[in-house]
Amino acid sequence: MSSTFGSFDSPKPNSSMDDLKKRIFYTLFILIIYRFGTYIPISGIDPSALKNLISTNERSLLGMFNVFAGGAVSRMAIFALGIMPYISSSIIIQLLTGVTEYFKNLKNSGEIGRRKITQYTRYGTVLLAIVQGYGVAVSLENSQGIVLDPGLNFKLITTITLVTGTVFLMWLGEQITSRGIGNGISLIIFAGIVAEIPSAIYSTFELGRTGAISGFVIFVVIAILMAAIYFIVFVERAQRKILINYPKRQVGNKIYGGEASHLPLKINTSGVIPAIFASALLILPITISHYASSTNAIVVSILSQLGQGKPLYMMIYAAGIIFFSFFYTSIVFNAKETSENLRKYGGFIPGIRPGEQTEKFIDQLLIKLTTIGSCYLVVICLLPEFIIANYPIPFYLGGTSLLIVAVVAMDTVAQVQTRLMSQQYESLIKKTKFN
Repeated sequence: MSSTFGSFDSPKPNSSMDDLKKRIFYTLFILIIYRFGTYIPISGIDPSALKNLISTNERSLLGMFNVFAGGAVSRMAIFALGIMPYISSSIIIQLLTGVTEYFKNLKNSGEIGRRKITQYTRYGTVLLAIVQGYGVAVSLENSQGIVLDPGLNFKLITTITLVTGTVFLMWLGEQITSRGIGNGISLIIFAGIVAEIPSAIYSTFELGRTGAISGFVIFVVIAILMAAIYFIVFVERAQRKILINYPKRQVGNKIYGGEASHLPLKINTSGVIPAIFASALLILPITISHYASSTNAIVVSILSQLGQGKPLYMMIYAAGIIFFSFFYTSIVFNAKETSENLRKYGGFIPGIRPGEQTEKFIDQLLIKLTTIGSCYLVVICLLPEFIIANYPIPFYLGGTSLLIVAVVAMDTVAQVQTRLMSQQYESLIKKTKFN
């Protein structure tokens, strides 16, 4: 007997697999739409003049901005702002969550609070996109020969176009998270970087063919990048397992507990978030500079020190990574809550008293792991930058790009495997139930 709800005699084992395929194809479809949008240019711009501007500033923070926008900045496409306003808004909301009672209460209010925080993040995204979009329009007008018909009309159309593009990207990311395979915003950044890596590799080898850089330098750079990828995978999979014992307890005639388990703590709990947040922090001077004249001595001086490989650039980037590593870890992992849950279920760490002592032990261990993890992120993100700063190698082969690609790829594979495992368990339970 069958119905619209399926067969009662033989449940379909492939229905779950079909759902996963649909999610994967849906995600690919969304990413194709995103890539298509990075090639639709804003109206009223001279492409040749824009190309000259980008080529003279590709070694500055504009190059990093272009990486996160998937190359849309170099084409001044409708997605030129990328997803960075959303990331900046998320940073602000999460900082407010840590310092204000209102946002703390929202965070602890369950699903209703989460929806409210998401709503505020969206409002912040629109506001920041308006500020940045208008700044881009002003900056384009200040650059000689790029805008064909400067004026209020151009500023208005450009701002609306860029804001709409960012809001649409935010919506696409949310669709991937809810209806695709998850991790929507990170996947959008991942897709933009991966799509531009082949051209970056080609241009690097072209530089070697023309003699701009030697073949030995290319070999060394590739070897360092491969070693960096291996190191990223090794550290991201590394865990510190804390032994947890559960005492035996008797309920009626049955004895429960008495077994041991582990509490796994990752070395890099925050993942790729600190690198993305620190990059968003570095891009902030570009937004501010849009509202100042290109001939302003102070603005020119500051931006010149924020070029790739410059000491100020490296210091701010490293400090941002370390700060956001500790900040984000404190948000996603609560030592007090973990110790209370262990005490609630009778679990304890051998040699450590339950309660406050357990909380201090976990907190101290987490600080040590986060210190190691933040140092690892700094090395991965900055070491390739020194090489790229001294040789004309594209930004897409930098440490931040490699970190995002490797970590997001591993997270996506893990999510797919988790879905497969859960579907296998569901199929097994259904078979057992119907048999």
